[in-house]
This record gives sequence, structure tokens and C-alpha cells, in this order.
Amino acid sequence: MTQLGSTPADSHDLIEVRGARENNLADVSLDLPKRRLTVFTGVSGSGKSSLVFGTIAAESQRLINETYTAFVQSFMPSLGRPDVDALRNLSAAIIVDQERMGANSRSTVGTATDAHTMLRIVFSRLGEPRAGTSSAFSFNNAEGMCLECEGLGRVSQIDVDELVDKDKSLNEGAVTVPNFAVDSWYWKTIVDSGLFDPDVKLRDYTPEQWQDFLHKPATKIKQMGMNVTYEGLVVKVQRLYLSKDRESTQGHIRAFVDRAVKFARCPSCGGARLNEAALASRIDGRNIAECSAMQITDLAEFVRKIEDPSVGPVLATLRGTLDSLVEVGLGYLSLDRESGTLSGGEAQRVKMVRHLGSSLTDITYVFDEPTVGLHPHDIRRMNGLLLRLRDKGNTVLVVEHKPEVIEIADHVVDLGPGAGTEGGHICYTGDVAGLRASGTLTGRHLGHRARLRERVRLHQGVLPITGASLHNLKDVSVDLPLGVLTVVTGVAGSGKSSLIHGSLGGRDDVVTVDQSPIRGSRRSNPATYTGLLDPIRTAFAKANKVKASLFSANSEGACPNCKGIGLVYTDLAMMAGVASVCEQCEGRRFTPEVLTYKLRGKDISEVLAMRISEARDFFPSGQSRAILDRLNDVGLGYLSLGQPLTTLSGGERQRLKLAIRMAEQGRTYVLDEPTTGLHLADVDKLLALLDRLVDAGNTVIVIEHHQAVMAHADWIIDLGPGAGHDGGRIVFTGTPADLVGTADTLTARHLREYVSTAP
Repeated sequence: MTQLGSTPADSHDLIEVRGARENNLADVSLDLPKRRLTVFTGVSGSGKSSLVFGTIAAESQRLINETYTAFVQSFMPSLGRPDVDALRNLSAAIIVDQERMGANSRSTVGTATDAHTMLRIVFSRLGEPRAGTSSAFSFNNAEGMCLECEGLGRVSQIDVDELVDKDKSLNEGAVTVPNFAVDSWYWKTIVDSGLFDPDVKLRDYTPEQWQDFLHKPATKIKQMGMNVTYEGLVVKVQRLYLSKDRESTQGHIRAFVDRAVKFARCPSCGGARLNEAALASRIDGRNIAECSAMQITDLAEFVRKIEDPSVGPVLATLRGTLDSLVEVGLGYLSLDRESGTLSGGEAQRVKMVRHLGSSLTDITYVFDEPTVGLHPHDIRRMNGLLLRLRDKGNTVLVVEHKPEVIEIADHVVDLGPGAGTEGGHICYTGDVAGLRASGTLTGRHLGHRARLRERVRLHQGVLPITGASLHNLKDVSVDLPLGVLTVVTGVAGSGKSSLIHGSLGGRDDVVTVDQSPIRGSRRSNPATYTGLLDPIRTAFAKANKVKASLFSANSEGACPNCKGIGLVYTDLAMMAGVASVCEQCEGRRFTPEVLTYKLRGKDISEVLAMRISEARDFFPSGQSRAILDRLNDVGLGYLSLGQPLTTLSGGERQRLKLAIRMAEQGRTYVLDEPTTGLHLADVDKLLALLDRLVDAGNTVIVIEHHQAVMAHADWIIDLGPGAGHDGGRIVFTGTPADLVGTADTLTARHLREYVSTAP
């Protein structure tokens, strides 16, 4: 066989980026090797995501979308062309990010990875007694679902006492459901039905009236010569509030639903989601619901024992998927775990498993901090998977801060030197050895190690947790020391969040600061969210002797064309919609009149465009300066005051929430992986901030895997020894020095190795 000679097709081995200016990128040009693992480093806000996600991945996806018909494109999100002169040699990009998977209760780990589909095929062929095709084992199909709960495994029961006050009449406001106040439209439909005396207290209704009041199905009733539809209160509440997606409803409606609706295990299927025929069919004594509820490590063992040539290929694929889930550190999950309950890091790893088994090659995979939520023990396994994806012939682009991941890179791109307008430049490209010698901020900190504390602080009492048994916790009792910095650690799935959030969540004296999305529209920004806009508006109003409301983009000062957003969204019918900068205000968001009013030479639009670090100099004192100082303290000095909250990462959201809560003294703060998204150089600043919080009289409890934070702690609580049912126990409590000196847990081994290389 003759060897193929070199052809022009072999010359496309580099992704060529020319003149990238998305967000803060400063006309960046570079070449990225294809079929290699490239890691992008740099401080938060240096432009990593703008280059990888906002330019390379965005253009790849936009070009693929353009190959579809206009009709199909109308159902896709609109993607504008990135601000870049040229991008050459792109391949199809798949983004594997930390976005939570949809909160649809019909989506599980099993359905998201197709493991459940394969398990259904195995049961349809081998299960005894036979129940039919694979759809007979699907809880999302009428053929297999339990009819009472419609395949959800639980039924909702409405607590009538949360809907009404039986000691009042309708005229006295007996109905306590939102939007049913006296004289409201919904209230009138009840009163005008003629079925009830509005002055009679609800507890005096006859049984028939009570039944009609709560449960009467939609019925046409004549009111003042008109036909109107009356329906019972429970029926109406279910239609108005319970049939809608919870996340899409307003906050006060969500709170009402959480109070009024109690979910109970379905009495018919016992929570298994399936009908009797599906549950009766078994393999080696287990039905499909029992298999789905097993810990994935146990299910992998169970499936390994099934041998039947008729389903050989399906079994091989199923085993591969289950083994991959174990390999990425998710062996503690079960296939019936709802996707919406996974953390961002868990969701990213589930998505990763879907791609590991793919036959596609020459794909560009883009990862956003794949080590989030991973113990050092698990990071090594994650590295192995990234290399496997590369070795299949794919281009792997990773945005990451952890030195363990940077060290396995074939190629490194370091952006900076700073954040925001001080970032957006290429500081270094090349191999890891060159990065170490480069003198860049990342290069200097690659070998940096935090030392163990020389003297730990003494606690001021304890906060006891007794008999915790949520999820995999094994009747755990532990004392959390007050007035010190405590780090709770352990491998992913060992029970850290269950212990801390499950036991401390909801206590009045505990402030939980997590990475969950901040509720708010594209109008929300750091200035509005922190309350900083109020003193700024007041200062503008005072200086110009006009109303403060003029300086709100959500009020009368807003540009009438774009309604104060700065962008105009155009619907192009069958084509994807387009967002363009408002021509009237040129993106400034305010009317020309408002922009004539100045404060120390700056208009409101210019102030909102300032970075937090700049704004501190502009507002040297007062309430504005106090808020800006706290934002700067948590490492957000590079954000602009008017940046939409929807553009912030999980770590940035957490630090923004922390800045707001820092004003409260004498509290217990619970932080969940605060190092997420932090550059190696910024971790030291975070440690200084945690010290300041403790020294101000607060208790700080941090759930964290970063060894620098563990080394800096006064007290460590280590859970394990493994994940899932192999975890859920306290395997060590004590000082970091004791952990390194005497313990033999997974955490102890990795921390010992970490501090032994400290300078």
C-alpha cells in the first residue's frame, strides 16, 4: 500500500486567530495547535473566556448554525458575529460548561447520559417476565410510566391552610393566595359566582359549598347576564401556578408554591416512576427502578455480571458509560438522580461523559474550569480524561487556574497582564517549561505554595451538629468551632455540602454565600445589586439640583428607544433575532438631557462604565466608598459598575454576594468553594480577606478543595473516606498541622505532598 503524500489538506494544523477584540481583547492574534491540549490562564477578567468562548467557540457555533435553513434557525439562539478580523481552520466546537442542567424533573443522570436508554434495552430483552419493548420501561412514555404520578415518582398535595384563613369571610380577605386580594379580578370571580355568601366565614360553609369552593371543575355560570367560567380555588391554583415551570415564576409566587405544595412519594409506584408491569420484570432479582437507584459504582458491578450475546454491544456501551462516570468522580451518583439537583461541576462532568463515547473526531472541545468541585485526588482522573479526548484526535481548549491541569498542557496561552482594561493582551504562548521561566504573573505563581499556619487561632465556643443523616451522612455529629477559619473538605460526593448546608442552612445567624445565579434581568448590574446606584443617583441629583430618578436607566431618565438597556433587540421573523447598539443613545442608556448633567466632570453613563477600582478614587468617602471598598476587597475591582450580572461567572457571583454580606458583623459565614475562578495570585488575597472576616469577630466555614485554603485554616473537618455510600463519615478533625503530621486520609496525603514542596 503506498503512503499518502503531503497534500494541501495537511496544512490546516493551526487555528488562526487574527485581530480579536471581543470585550476587552486588545486586537489579539495567535495560532493554536489543533489536536493538542491548550490551557488558557490569567487572572479573572483577563480575557480568557472572551477569547475561548466569546470568539473561537462562538464563531464555530454561529457558522454551523448558518448551515441550517432559516426555519430551523428561528428555533435557535441568535449568535452575533464576534468582533474579530479573521478566524481560520476552525472545527466544530462543543462547549462543555458549568451551566446547570435544566430543572426538568423528567431529566436524570440516566437520561442525560443515555445510560438509562441502554438499561431499558437490556431489560426489554432479558427481564423476566417480559414487559414489552424498551419504551415499556420508560417513565417518560405512557407505555411505561406510573399513571398516578405520570412518571414523576411523587404526587403534589396542596395544603389548604396555606390558601385560605378559615376564620375569615371572603369580604374579610379569607383567600391568602397571591393575586386573590379583596376586589381583585380573581376574587370577584368567586364572589360573583353566587355560590357563596361573601360575609359567611369559610369554616361555616356546608360540605357542598366547601367542595365547590375548593374543587369544582371549570363550569360556565351566568353572572349579570354574562357567561363566565368558575373553577374551585385548588383547581385554579393548580392551573395558574403549579402547571408552570417553577424557575420562570416571580419570587413571591415561587415562595407561595414552596409553602403551599407538599410533595409526597407516589403511593402507587412508591417513587419508582414506573407501572406494575415494568417493575415486575427482573434481572438477577432486581427491577430497573432498583438498578437506577443503585450507586453507579455498584450498578457497574451488577452490569458486569450480566452476560448475554443477544445484547452484547449494548452491554459493552453501557459498561463503558458507567465506567466513565466512575472515572470522572461521579460513581457516588445514581442514574435516577434528577439533573437539576447536580452542581455546576457535576453537570459539566456528566456532559463530558456523553462525549467520551462519541465516534466523532477532529472536534474542538471547550472546557470551563473542569476541576470545579474536585478534590486533588479526583483532578488526576479528570486530567486523564482530557488527555483521552485529545488522543482521539480532538482539539481540547481548557480555561483553568489549577497548576495540576496547567502542567499537563501541550500548549499554554497566558492572558493579562491584569483584568478589565488592563487585560486582553497575550503575555505568553508556548509550553509549560517556558511559562515557568516567562516571569508572567501565572509563571511566577505556578510553583507557589501556601504554608501551614504557624499559630492557629483558638475557638470561642462551638456550633454543634448532631445526628446528621441527610443523603449519605452516617449519623454524623461534629462541633464546628466559633471565631476561627474552618475548612470542610473531602472527595466529591463525600457529604460536605449535605453536612454544612443541610445542617446550617436556614439558621438566622448563618450567612450562606454560594455560586447560584443571582436573580435579575439584563438590566441588573453590580451598581444596582449592591445598592451603590442609590448614593450615586443622590450625588448626581444634588450636584445638578434635579430629581434622582433621572439617573436610573429603569426610570424616567432612560433612553426611550432602547428603554435604558443600551441595545435594541430586533425580531427577524424566520431568521434569528439580532441585538444591536441603540442608535439614539449609542449604548449610553440615558436621554441626551440626562447626559448633560455632570458630577465632577463625568456624566452618569461614564460613571457606570468605570471599573470598581477606578470608581473608588472617584468616590473617596461616604456610603459609595464603603460599598466600593468591599467589592474591591473580594477581588472584583476589575468589573465595571454597569456590567450586566448575567455575564458574571459562578465565582464572581459568589464574591459579589459576599461583598454585600460583609457589612454584617458577628455572623457565621458559610462559603462554597470561593476559589472558583480565582487565579493563583488572587488566592492569597482571598486568604487575607477570610482572615479579616475572622479577625472582625466572625466565624468562617469554607467548603473547599484548594490546598492553599486547607493549609491556611485554623481547623479542618475531613469527610470520607470515599464518595457516596463509601463516604458520609468524619475521618479527621483537627489542625492542618495534625492532618499533615498524623492522618492517612486522601486529603492528608495530598496536603502533605503540597506543603512538602513549599518554599
